[in-house]
Amino acid sequence: MAQKPSIPKGTRDFSPIEVAKRNYIINIIKEQFQLFGFHPIETPSFENSDTLMGKYGEEGDRLIFKILNSGDYLNKVDDTLYSTRDSGKITSKISEKALRYDLTVPFARYVVQHQNEIDFPFKRYQVQPVWRADRPQKGRFREFYQCDADVVGSKSLWQEIDFIQLYDAVFTKLNLEGVTIKMNNRKILSGIAEVIGASDKLIDFTVALDKLDKVGEDGVKKEMINKGISEAAIEKVKPLFNFTGSTTEKINGLKELLSSSEEGMQGVKELEFIINGLKEIPLATAKLDLDVTLARGLNYYTGAIFEVAAPDKVKMGSIGGGGRYDDLTGIFGLKDVSGVGISFGLDRIYLVLEELELFPETVAPSTKALFINFGEQEALYCYKVLNKLRKEGVTVELYPDNAKMKKQMGYANKRNIPFVILAGESEMKNDTFTVKNMLSGEQNEVDYEALKSIL
Repeated sequence: MAQKPSIPKGTRDFSPIEVAKRNYIINIIKEQFQLFGFHPIETPSFENSDTLMGKYGEEGDRLIFKILNSGDYLNKVDDTLYSTRDSGKITSKISEKALRYDLTVPFARYVVQHQNEIDFPFKRYQVQPVWRADRPQKGRFREFYQCDADVVGSKSLWQEIDFIQLYDAVFTKLNLEGVTIKMNNRKILSGIAEVIGASDKLIDFTVALDKLDKVGEDGVKKEMINKGISEAAIEKVKPLFNFTGSTTEKINGLKELLSSSEEGMQGVKELEFIINGLKEIPLATAKLDLDVTLARGLNYYTGAIFEVAAPDKVKMGSIGGGGRYDDLTGIFGLKDVSGVGISFGLDRIYLVLEELELFPETVAPSTKALFINFGEQEALYCYKVLNKLRKEGVTVELYPDNAKMKKQMGYANKRNIPFVILAGESEMKNDTFTVKNMLSGEQNEVDYEALKSIL
């Protein structure tokens, strides 16, 4: 007996209804991207390994899917190297390409490669799949779509305000209330590390701090100690574990904590500009929260950092995130091109809307009417009209086989098709059609114009 086929863990098949719901979200996001002046681009699903490796920190590098070279890829590995069993060294010999981990680094590569064709500031959006060798769990997949928007070539903080407004516009359109846009600044985190004497451990410090909501205060302390951050330094940072109050109170607290750090105070100044701007242009649906523990593990952010939390009643990780990256294109040789961008987590947004029953009923794809097949002549009579209706934009089908009426009606029921059209010898003679409403059971004989009107 043949083995039942399966798909890799962390990947999924999507039914027609699921695809329709995903497209509903994507279309709203794209509509708002375009409304805010962004233009679409696409990049390859895989990149050269050296484009991706080293851009996401140690944790990110481990999660990148490597692609084996074609042909006899082990040929380039000599016996001495092979005997070391050093996967890192061997991988560089047998794999030169990798599946993209996100859309931001490929975008940076795109900007550098096409810099002479681009008008700056360049506003782009991108909706494509990415891959991460992560442990699959609820809302976390190995293959998933990202919906990104970025601006490069401008240091203006109005871009950050624009992105927060963009988040708010999308979630308002999706009728998703109670979303929180968390915000911080990497300069503040650098300033804190400087003040506590742990500047040389900045990445370890921020990665650990970012896990506060997942592992709690004790878990963060344990990870910091394991990374070589002293207990004295951790004691200085302790107030951050319970940093509460209004945004104004938090800003004042940061000014006090970071008074001796020039970089930290610059981060506070930038946050203050964004917060004050949004006071004048309030958000419609989303809430804004200043979260000083927000770090995001990706080490290319240099300014503002964003993370979007789902409503409290839904247990879900972040449904969006992003930030400012002043030197991202510098890794590919193009200096002094500041950028800022955000990403929407399509799969998690889908799960949130599903759980809260926020998908409109009209989202599910549905054929409006099914023409019953009574035979070759009847089918031809129906198909001529079916073709006219399609040109009018009406979704209609002809049952392909001259099967028993019960089978054809059962098919219409299972597909939730609201109308069934019958045309036999009598209807063909009178140039009419019998329309049956599958919900009420009512049926009427009508001409083409009346049929078009009903559908």
